[in-house]
Amino acid sequence: MDGISTAAKQRGVHWDGAVNAWHIAGGLYRMGRREWLTDLGWQQMYDAGIRTVIDLRTLREQQPREVDPEVSADATARFEIVHCPTEDPEDKEFTERFGPYLKDPAHYADYVRLFPDRLAAVFKAIAAAPGGVVVHCAAGRDRSGIIAVMLQNLSGAGDEEIVRGYQQGMRGINERHRHHRAPHAHDPFLEEDALEALLASRSVSLLEFAHSLDAATFLRANGVSKAEISAIRAKLNAPAR
Repeated sequence: MDGISTAAKQRGVHWDGAVNAWHIAGGLYRMGRREWLTDLGWQQMYDAGIRTVIDLRTLREQQPREVDPEVSADATARFEIVHCPTEDPEDKEFTERFGPYLKDPAHYADYVRLFPDRLAAVFKAIAAAPGGVVVHCAAGRDRSGIIAVMLQNLSGAGDEEIVRGYQQGMRGINERHRHHRAPHAHDPFLEEDALEALLASRSVSLLEFAHSLDAATFLRANGVSKAEISAIRAKLNAPAR
């Protein structure tokens, strides 16, 4: 696959308070919980052209935490917050296959198979969104990671960029856990050697998923129109196909 321009490749984003925030391509970004942003961070996001924030979490995950900064209503009022939960945590097969939450690219294909309509709804929201878009989950790693891989597939990104995107997300939340205890015992902070070993194995699984995926075909089969796919590609600054 032809890669997109070097300028559009993923890079870290420094909005105050943001955790695990990365540029995917064009006007599309990913990150962890939006509640980590400060008032300044929301302003910086606005200044970067972001007008839509798409939340992939379930309702029960959207509770505030004691460490969250206080944010004024004015800070968020200029953004459209779209709730698009990508999963049903009560689904029996979900818990049997993934445990309490998705955390391994080896399970991405099953996740996509279980929740195609929910994932398609995210892409319809991206297509309809005004301005730049941030997609976020809790950690900014796996649910937003699946969306990122699908967007990269639409943009024609190569293997190196896809792997780099996942590894950035995994390293980003692991670094957060260095200084702030992980909310789940299933996801502790990893020292460098352990992290590198896990990155190596999970990167293989990630590419197996990416190579099995034709995002445009999947989206069309699940109700996303050609016009919507073209709108998403325009946001990615990717050529129409």
